[in-house]
Amino acid sequence: MNKLKRKRFFQGDFSTPSEASVDPFVIKEGDFKFGQLKDNSYYTDWIEHSFLSGNQQKEIVGRTFSLKRLLPIKIFIAVFILVLASRTAWLQVARGAHYSGLAEGNRLRIENIEPKRGIIYDANNTPLVRNTANFVLSLRPIDLPSNELERDELLRYLSRVMDGLPEVSANSSDAALNLVVDGPSFKLMKDALSKVKLRSLEAYQPLFIRDSIDYDKAMRLLLERNVLPGVIIETKIKREYAYTATPLDGSSADLSSLAHILGYTGKITEEALQRLGPQYSLIDYVGKTGLEYSWENELKGLNGSRNIEVDALGRRKQIVSEEDPVAGYNLRLSIDIDLQRQAEIITKDWLVKTNTARASVIVMNPSNGQIISLISLPAYDNNLFAQGISQNDYDKFLNDENHPLFNRSISGEIPSGSTIKPVIAAAALQEGVITENTSFLSTGGLSIGQWFFPDWKAGGHGATNVRKALAESVNTFFYYIGGGYKDFIGLGLDRLVKYMHLFGLGEKSGIDLPGESSGFVPTKEWKEETKDETWYIGDTYHISIGQGDILTTPLQVANFTATVANGGTLYRPTVVSALLDEHNNLARAISPSIIRQDFVDSYNLQVVREGMRQTVTSGSARSLSILPVTSAGKTGTAQWSSKKANHAWFTGFAPYENPEIVVTVLVEEGVEGSAVAVPIAKEIMQWYFANR
Repeated sequence: MNKLKRKRFFQGDFSTPSEASVDPFVIKEGDFKFGQLKDNSYYTDWIEHSFLSGNQQKEIVGRTFSLKRLLPIKIFIAVFILVLASRTAWLQVARGAHYSGLAEGNRLRIENIEPKRGIIYDANNTPLVRNTANFVLSLRPIDLPSNELERDELLRYLSRVMDGLPEVSANSSDAALNLVVDGPSFKLMKDALSKVKLRSLEAYQPLFIRDSIDYDKAMRLLLERNVLPGVIIETKIKREYAYTATPLDGSSADLSSLAHILGYTGKITEEALQRLGPQYSLIDYVGKTGLEYSWENELKGLNGSRNIEVDALGRRKQIVSEEDPVAGYNLRLSIDIDLQRQAEIITKDWLVKTNTARASVIVMNPSNGQIISLISLPAYDNNLFAQGISQNDYDKFLNDENHPLFNRSISGEIPSGSTIKPVIAAAALQEGVITENTSFLSTGGLSIGQWFFPDWKAGGHGATNVRKALAESVNTFFYYIGGGYKDFIGLGLDRLVKYMHLFGLGEKSGIDLPGESSGFVPTKEWKEETKDETWYIGDTYHISIGQGDILTTPLQVANFTATVANGGTLYRPTVVSALLDEHNNLARAISPSIIRQDFVDSYNLQVVREGMRQTVTSGSARSLSILPVTSAGKTGTAQWSSKKANHAWFTGFAPYENPEIVVTVLVEEGVEGSAVAVPIAKEIMQWYFANR
C-alpha cells in the first residue's frame, strides 16, 4: 500500500471500490477514537469491523479488556512472592546454620580416631591384658542406595561375605537363592534399618551391625568400600585377658579369679552413652565390670579426629586434616599376680577336699589399705564376654547355683560369726564397760527366762578375761559385754551399732571396684518397722557374737582386721596403686585414703591384738604357730541355715609385731573356721613369707 493509500486508509476514505477491494481489511471511521473521555476516565474499548475481501457478509468480532481485572492477579503474585521470600528467609536465616551443616556434612565427614586403651599391670609390672584388633561393621543409612532394590542387593552381598555363604548365580536353585536372601546377617541389617528413618538426621549416625569380624572378611570389605556406599568397616580395640584363660608365661594355672578384678569391656549401651558423654559413640566399647568399668575415664584416653572429604555417595576422597588421639593411662595394681595364683590354687584345692564350691580370700596391706590379692570363687573367663558371649553360654552362668559372675569378696553379705568379736572387745574397752582384767565365769552359756544362750564348748571355759575370750571365742563373755547380764551393764544396742559403724560395718568402704555391698547392722527401729517385732535381749546377744540379722562382706572383715592390726586407722581399700602414661612413666600415685582414725585408744587395740595372738598360741588357730613368722587372728563359724552347713571364717595378720599382711578367708558352708579357713590362710602365709 503506497503513502496515498495508507493516508486514505487511516482517514476512512474508501470512495473508490476498486481500491478498497484490494486491501483485506477495512475499518469504519467513527467507531473508535483514541483518548476519548467517558465519565471522566479514558475509554479504552474498541471495536473492529472486519470485512473479508470479496465477501459481502459482515463479521463482527468483539473483544474487551479492563485494568480492574488485573487486581486479583496482582494480589496472587504478591502473596506468592511474599510466601517465597518468607520461606527463603526461614531456610537461610533461621535454619541456615542447620542446613549449612548438613550440606557441609555431605562433603566433609568427621571421623573419631580411637585412642589406645590403657594396659593394666600387676604390682610387678606384669601385663594382665592385651589390646587386639576388633573389626566392626556399621552402616550409615543416609549413604545407602535410596532405591530399595539396590539397597537390598547391597545388603545381600554383605550377608554373603559376613555369613560365609557361597556366591549364587541366576541359574542357582530356589533353595540356594533363599539361603542368600534370608541369611542371618541380611535379616539383622534389615531389622536394624527398619528402625531408622532413612532421610532423617538419625540416618547420618553410624548404625552398628556386627563386631569381631574375621580378618579376611574385614579386609575384603575394606578393599571394596569405594563400591559399597554407606558401608563402614572400622578397627576398634578389643581386650584379651590372658591370665583368665591361657597364662602369658605358659603355666597351666587358670587365674579365673582375676576376672572379678579386671572385669571386661563390651559394646556401649544407650544409658552408658548418656552417662559418659560426647567422647563416645554408639559403636564404641566401654568397661562393663571390674576395673575396666570403675577406671573407664582413665583407661579410655582422648579421641583424635580426622576430617574426611567424601563424594555424594559418602565414599572417602581425601583426608583434609587430622588430630592425633591421646592414649589412656595404664594402671599399675597393688595385686601381686604370683600371690593371686598361689592363693587361688590353694583355695581351689581345699574346696575340692571339703566338697565345697564357694570361697573368698582377701590379702591386704594394713598400713595403706592396698589389696594384694582378691579371690572370689567360683569365677569365670571374662574373654567370653569381651569377645561377645552367646545367649546359651550366658544362660549357663545365670542358672549356675553358685553364681560365678558374683564377686562375693566385696558383694557377698554373710553373718560374720565370731570374727566380729575383736570389734566388740575394742568397743567395751573403749567405753569402759570392762578393763583388760575384767573376768566372767563361763559355765556353758546364759539363761534368760525360758531362753538359753550357749557357749560352743560344753561346760564352758571357766574364768575368762578379754584376751582368753578372743583366743577361745567364748560366747558367754561377749553376751556379758554386749547385752549385759543381771546387774552387769553391757554396751547395749546403741553403742554396739555405733562401734560397728566406726569399724566400717553397715557401710561401703569405697573400694575402687564396682558392685560393693554395704552389709547390714540391725537396729531396734528396723526390726519394729520391718518385722513388726520387739527388740529382745537375745537379739543383742546374737549380734554381739556375729549372729542374727547382722551381715558383713569379706572386705569389711578384712578392713576392720587391718584397723586393729595397724593401731586404729581405717583405710579406704584400693586395688590401683598408680597411673602410668603410655610409656609407663609414673603419672600419678594413688595415695592412701583414710576413712577415720583414732576412734579407739591404741592401748585398748593392743589388748585386742594380744587376745588375737593367743588365738594362734593357745586358741582355735594353733596350726598357724608353725609359720616362719609370728601371727594373730580370729576364727569364726557363722550359722545361717537350719538345713545347710555353717560358713567357715578366719581373719588374721602377720607378722604380729609389725604387720605386713592381713589375710581373710571365707569358705561358704565350710562347717568350721578352724577346720578349713585356717589351713587356707596358713598355706597362703607360708608362700608369702617364703617368696616375698
